[in-house]
Amino acid sequence: TALNAAFDSEIGAASAELGCWDPLGFVTNGDQSRFDRLRSVELKHGRVAMLATWGYATTWSGARFPGCEDQVAGHQAVFSGPEFLVPVLLTAGFLEITWKQKEGSFPGDFSATSFPVGFGPYARNEQDMIDLRTRELNNGRAAQMGILGMMVHEQLDGKPFIFFDKFDIYAPSVGN
Repeated sequence: TALNAAFDSEIGAASAELGCWDPLGFVTNGDQSRFDRLRSVELKHGRVAMLATWGYATTWSGARFPGCEDQVAGHQAVFSGPEFLVPVLLTAGFLEITWKQKEGSFPGDFSATSFPVGFGPYARNEQDMIDLRTRELNNGRAAQMGILGMMVHEQLDGKPFIFFDKFDIYAPSVGN
């Protein structure tokens, strides 16, 4: 059964059977403005997590911007000092100030800015827009779990990706 019928038809509902999954009751009263605020925060966290996952894998592979060749990779980079955090925080602050929500539009629509953001030519009609918004929401959810998994795995054994582990392929011995 659905836990919150007020938002069962919203994009990103887990399924028709589950509906809007809200086990902690954040929007049980059906407050649309609260739901929109939480959805925009979820989208923002998903977008940041997608970039973080990409950056985590890129820097772990050894790629660096010019001038940052000596910068550590992974979770340790967060604690490496203010020379790392200052540019990240300035960039985040700049984006928070410049990208504005379009009035009367869906949560996460930052097309009210002069910088071109959005789905561009890929959203040819309303169904395409719904499909792309659903993909973005679900990919953001997956990226949030992915970056969390990489950080935890790095803390456990020093390597964020399980596919870096060496393993022996099973080959049965013959004649012994």
